[in-house]
Amino acid sequence: MIAAVAAAWLAGCGDTPEPTTLTELVPPPPETRGCDDRGYLRTNFYGELSAPIDWSAGNLDCEGMPRPKGNGARLRFAGESGDLAIAIIVALPDLQRGSTARELTSNVTVIEEGSGRFFSTSGLESCWTDILEQQRIEESTDVYFIAGTLYCIAPLAEVNGDSSVTVRELQFGGVVDWSAK
Repeated sequence: MIAAVAAAWLAGCGDTPEPTTLTELVPPPPETRGCDDRGYLRTNFYGELSAPIDWSAGNLDCEGMPRPKGNGARLRFAGESGDLAIAIIVALPDLQRGSTARELTSNVTVIEEGSGRFFSTSGLESCWTDILEQQRIEESTDVYFIAGTLYCIAPLAEVNGDSSVTVRELQFGGVVDWSAK
């Protein structure tokens, strides 16, 4: 009788799910989405878009590449602020690969994604950037971690409207792939 009960009990064990693996218990690390794990963007918007921005690598998309004809670089940062998806593009026409610099003239565009609203500098006279760090991420690539602070003395005008956004200071850390086409 005991053998019959043990046999029945053991037969039921075949339906038991496999034990959970350690990889199923530990969540994967957050995606850096092209930002390097040191990526960040911090600023305050005033005006039409009025919000503090404090994004880090886990909730920030970063992309950087040379500008057309190799004139400096263009950096793109994107994330969410409340229910808004925002992209910020910083164009640095005089930036050189691997170097730091002070007071680089800069064009800045803030995009309220999905709405068709763009706010941008009208020229190179109102925003400047200090590049504080530009360091190769891996020796075998042409991808650099780049960090700096952008300063603007005038609001960014809406491209197809009559409002504006003010960005007085914007601190950032992201990547630039100097080999990107």
